Amino acid sequence: MITKNQVNFLPSTIGLYFFKKGQEINYIGKSINIKARVISHLENAKIDNKERLIVENSDKIETIILESEFKSLLLEAKLIRELQPKYNSIWKDDKSPLYIKITIKDEFPKIFITRKPSDSQNLYFGPFSSVRMVEKIINDIRKIIPFCTQKNLTKKACFYSKIGLCNPCPNVITNCRDKACLVSTKKQYKKNIRQVISILNGNVKTIIGSLNRQLKILIKNEDYEKAIITRNKIFRFDRLLHLKDDSSFNINNFGDSLEEMLLELKKYFPKLQKLDRIETYDISNLGLKQAVGSMIVMKNSQIDKKEYRKFKIKTAGLKSDFDRLKEVMVRRLKQDWPTPDLIIIDGGRPQLKAILQIFNNNQVNIPLIGIAKNPDRVIMGIEGYPNIFLKNDSKVLNVIRLLRDESHRFANKYHLFLRSKDFLI
Repeated sequence: MITKNQVNFLPSTIGLYFFKKGQEINYIGKSINIKARVISHLENAKIDNKERLIVENSDKIETIILESEFKSLLLEAKLIRELQPKYNSIWKDDKSPLYIKITIKDEFPKIFITRKPSDSQNLYFGPFSSVRMVEKIINDIRKIIPFCTQKNLTKKACFYSKIGLCNPCPNVITNCRDKACLVSTKKQYKKNIRQVISILNGNVKTIIGSLNRQLKILIKNEDYEKAIITRNKIFRFDRLLHLKDDSSFNINNFGDSLEEMLLELKKYFPKLQKLDRIETYDISNLGLKQAVGSMIVMKNSQIDKKEYRKFKIKTAGLKSDFDRLKEVMVRRLKQDWPTPDLIIIDGGRPQLKAILQIFNNNQVNIPLIGIAKNPDRVIMGIEGYPNIFLKNDSKVLNVIRLLRDESHRFANKYHLFLRSKDFLI
């Protein structure tokens, strides 16, 4: 039987967990906070017979740490399908579980939701328990990489091709009179399907990298309308990976993680006594007029959206996000807002160095850290700017990542709002 003592050693992060009896897996679950989710199993076992059976008939818990909820969802579905654990009865109301079906043998493969894998000629992903979740996955992917869901071909472009969700449309491809057009559009459609399959297999880094490279080229060529479309796809990818709506952000209580974070930071900031208020900053810009900055706040282990602030960049002619971040920080320090215990910025040594100069000019002494990418690492705003490489499942790194991602989301949302106003003028 699983005990609370076993749960104490589980990570409070995203991933899968396995209730096991010896080598036999009884149940597979996923969560954004494994430890909290397993505790809920133990509590529910007191009142729910299925939960009681899972807990009583298991003697250990194993975990797999993953970097996103999306990957957790896909891997959970794959392992349930392959291993068929005893207590993973995921269907409800006597309905069969859901699968995403891709008709890979067709000349123009289509993508559907189905209740049963009916053959070996097609590709299936699942099972999934929620219609809403599967529809969200398909709809979000389709807005990033368009594909066809129409069962029969016609002579006219389908409705979805007119709103960019089926592009190139198989109906249009088959009616191409020019051979070169036929070959190129058919090749593009099949490439789209391969990318969708790659995403559903959890391989997303290559596609995100490709989109980011496209974005840089478009900005360099000042093709801003296409750049906005590509930027929106990147935003959608971020939402898909974290399975969250544009307005959602779920950090409810990271008290334990912040305690660990405080211990880690005190090695570099000995005078740091608490982390009651953390401010995180980011810049959103497409090389256009509407560059913006964001400040998000965590207070007493919880996100406080009432404390969020938006900054529309005022200084004309700034050439980099580096300079825009400096403007945001100067303006923030002029405000009569509570002093944070820690400031986090999205950036590395150059950004930290510039912000510390601003602190010195304003006689401010606030612990400052940055988070840099490829790989994600924390950089301390002290002499030497040491890089701290934390494990991927580190509670400290996950809190900092979540705050960075939220500041990024908030800045992007404001930027797109201002851009949409420009389009309406």
